[in-house]
Amino acid sequence: MKELPVRAARWSALHPWRAIVGWLVFVVLCLGIGSAVGTHSATTEDYRVGEAGRAEAMAAEGHLQRRPTEQVLISARSGALDTAAAGAAARDVAARMARLPEVLAVAPPRTSKDGGTLLVEVTMKGSELDAKKHVDPLRAQTAAVQKGHPRLLVEETGSPSVGKGVDEQRGSDLALSEAITLPVTLITLLIVFGSVVMALVPLLLALSSIAAAMGLSMIASHLSPDAGVGNNVILLIGLAVGVDYTLFYLKREREERARSGGTMGPAALVELAAATSGRAVVVSGLAVIASTATLYLASDVIFASLATGTVVVVSVAVVSSLTVLPALLVTIGRRAERRAAKGAPRRERRTGNGRVWAALMRPATRHPARTLCVSVLVMLGLAAPVAGLNLTEMSRDTHSRAVPAMRTYDRLNEAFPELRVTHQVVVRAAADRSGEVTAALRELGRRAQGDPLFTGSPRLRTSADRTVSVLELSVPYLGNSHRARESLRHLREDHLPATVGALPAVEAGVTGDVARYADYPAHQSQKLPLVVGALLLVTFAMTVLAFRSVVLGLVGVVLNLLSAAAALGLLVLVFQGEWAEGLLGFHSTGSIGSRVPLFLFVILFGLSMDYQVFVVSRIREAALRGVPTRTAVLDGIGGSARVVTSAAVVMVTVFASFVFLHLIEMKQIGFVLAAAVLLDAFIIRIMILPSVMLLLGTASWWPSRGVRRAEAAVRQGPVGEAPGPVGETPGPVGETVPADVR
Repeated sequence: MKELPVRAARWSALHPWRAIVGWLVFVVLCLGIGSAVGTHSATTEDYRVGEAGRAEAMAAEGHLQRRPTEQVLISARSGALDTAAAGAAARDVAARMARLPEVLAVAPPRTSKDGGTLLVEVTMKGSELDAKKHVDPLRAQTAAVQKGHPRLLVEETGSPSVGKGVDEQRGSDLALSEAITLPVTLITLLIVFGSVVMALVPLLLALSSIAAAMGLSMIASHLSPDAGVGNNVILLIGLAVGVDYTLFYLKREREERARSGGTMGPAALVELAAATSGRAVVVSGLAVIASTATLYLASDVIFASLATGTVVVVSVAVVSSLTVLPALLVTIGRRAERRAAKGAPRRERRTGNGRVWAALMRPATRHPARTLCVSVLVMLGLAAPVAGLNLTEMSRDTHSRAVPAMRTYDRLNEAFPELRVTHQVVVRAAADRSGEVTAALRELGRRAQGDPLFTGSPRLRTSADRTVSVLELSVPYLGNSHRARESLRHLREDHLPATVGALPAVEAGVTGDVARYADYPAHQSQKLPLVVGALLLVTFAMTVLAFRSVVLGLVGVVLNLLSAAAALGLLVLVFQGEWAEGLLGFHSTGSIGSRVPLFLFVILFGLSMDYQVFVVSRIREAALRGVPTRTAVLDGIGGSARVVTSAAVVMVTVFASFVFLHLIEMKQIGFVLAAAVLLDAFIIRIMILPSVMLLLGTASWWPSRGVRRAEAAVRQGPVGEAPGPVGETPGPVGETVPADVR
């Protein structure tokens, strides 16, 4: 791994146009092959977890699984409903829907208790997940009925149309996110480099890496199915790390060019940057990949999809930084040399720590112990709200009302409260016990009718082979309400054990939307210790391997935990309350999406390794030359502060743009990642990390002896001798490069 970045950079420098054309061909091939094989989307079976999942599987065995259903509401635009006109519209809807190949059955119209709304339920063929792909013909027929009955309000809702609307909204949201992040990223890079060409390089490489990753993710979906979030995470992570990796590489190349005073050629500069920042890119990329891979341990299709997207896009970003980026730098460098030969050489921007960074680092430099204590207390204070963390599965009720089907859904719940929530009690037993099961389920139904949390009449169905039975019970509360969750608890803990649960050799379970929303977070809670434990171990191991220091490995783990906890505390403070609703454009559910904390920990631990690797690499590089640890820490952090901050601004911009999306869970993910990166870059890396390393001194590198030997050699050498050759090997361009960073 040490020689790979240099060898790749050397080949690209010698054959720049081959590398550039090869990269373009790679991107086109990825997109072409991915489009040819298509995306293998997750099926309903892939989402089944817990008791709800087992009950759904049993219902499917008896062909009694829940079918996708659309509801067409017919009401008056104003005043009382004209029942004759509404009846005619309902018959028109039923006739049109029955002719569609996507429709399985159309139920007779039903009227709301207040007589103001007529409802036509349409059951679709296929699975719930596939229904949204085939709902457009149904919506077209509803629109045709509306056109034919202009005095009435004819609307359609249901899981398929809501899912379709949410997908359309997600697409427009991503376009908005791109419109925000791309200009801000370009402006940030222009400020950093002062050159349009150099600013475009990271952005174009990141976008091409995202394109290639999207193609590869289609191929990968045939091994691990896509849950519909793959492209979201590829865009989110790809733009952040793609720009970061290129930025670190470019900044090192420009630093070396300024240090050499123009005496080194483009190829030599690229090789030197590859020997230092190139290796750091590889280590950082491997750390992100290894950290993200722990999500597979969650045994969850959504997390697996997130992991696959992240692994693919980070891998592609690393490859682009090691191959096509050196070729572009050499090509741009040679053009600059030719322009310089015709006129005055271009002045390089002055490099240095700058007054801002010196001021930011002054507390840690002068009072490391005090700075460490204050900074840690601030982070712990930000983390305090985590004690009130309330995790829930974000249900359909949390979708934005900007989706037309959601507004109709609200009117459906108002007019027909008995349709708000339905629990399905599924029982599987031998066919000869069907009579016992039926009697027990009827008793369960009678108990439910006597429970104020339930409403309506129970509905019992039995499979043709009499082995599976399903009892449906209605609850007049929204699925994300406390009352709905309480009804599930009553059903599972009281009514079911007292009836069906008393029968021997009978398998039973409760499913439905509320059961799904309850079982999914419970499933994650069971997997959380395994995933977090593996994450901590991987982070520790990667840090030890990168720097040969157990101390830095432990420090890295603790600092990552601190920044994640603080960011999670801010998330709870903002999204579980109502005070920020108007500011960030959301309606608080009083909870945090159950996927958000685990996603935060895994992604943040990986991305934090970016800063850890690049900052500590600079410190270690100086220490291995014999520079005293204190000086190495100050110079390393100060020298990398500008580039780390610039990279953080890019990441924060990308993540913060997701706060403007409509989906509440995506808002929370964007906010918490932006907060985490901001805290990590400005408090962890500028305040806490230098304070810790200054206090530890040489002990930071334990048990590695390389730094101790380098410092000892310098102390024993002649006075005034530059500490160059200690612990170094000849560099690839005639200079010396520390052996440990080659």
